[in-house]
Amino acid sequence: MSGHGRFAGRVAVVTGGASGIGETIAARLAGEGARVSLWDRDASGLARARSATHAAHGVHLDVTDAEAVAHAVAETETALGRIDILIASAGITGPNAPVWEYPIEEWRRVFEIDVHGLFYCNRAVVPRMRARDYGRIVNIASIAGKEGNPNAAAYSAAKAAVIGFTKSLGKELARSGIRVNCVAPAAVETPIFAQMTEAQITFMKEKIPMGRFGTVEEVAALVCWLASEECSFSTGAVFDISGGRATY
Repeated sequence: MSGHGRFAGRVAVVTGGASGIGETIAARLAGEGARVSLWDRDASGLARARSATHAAHGVHLDVTDAEAVAHAVAETETALGRIDILIASAGITGPNAPVWEYPIEEWRRVFEIDVHGLFYCNRAVVPRMRARDYGRIVNIASIAGKEGNPNAAAYSAAKAAVIGFTKSLGKELARSGIRVNCVAPAAVETPIFAQMTEAQITFMKEKIPMGRFGTVEEVAALVCWLASEECSFSTGAVFDISGGRATY
């Protein structure tokens, strides 16, 4: 599905594209004309999502492997010709536990995927975007990165890192044709909820003034604007989508 719409002629990479927010963003990008490459470590989910989203391409990889990410960029460019848009959506929440009981291996795993993997993806696409002097990067952060959710220290700290990283990269590229922003959703109903306790889910809903969770479609609408040519004067910025929860 390509040819018409605001993303006609554009190529987008969506990491974590086999489920949740990533899959919904991919479907919207494709529906608005982009040729989309889905990147995910879930091989069966990737095959299903490629069909469901009308993605043009897919790469089965683990974003925590920097070499695999570099290969994925080359493979995507060979198949689709270029990369104009990166949506870095791959992420995990990790377990819910207080800091003094937080499993060290789980802490490392959250950072490997949510921070290091995101860095590898951003780092790998930027030289290609710089060569064409055009690009849109949208990193998926979280309101947890601003507020620090109790019993989710690894996730909160990792998403804070994503925010700081996005601000740095946005400034580095500000004089180019590349825009780098992130979104900070409050809780959105996705398959990631299966990793959380019922108590944690209730706690999160109570923090949202609207009294409901966000939808993946609402996040996709914001992300797709940030991925478009219209987003020309915003860079290194954090866009809240939190049902009124964000206070700064």
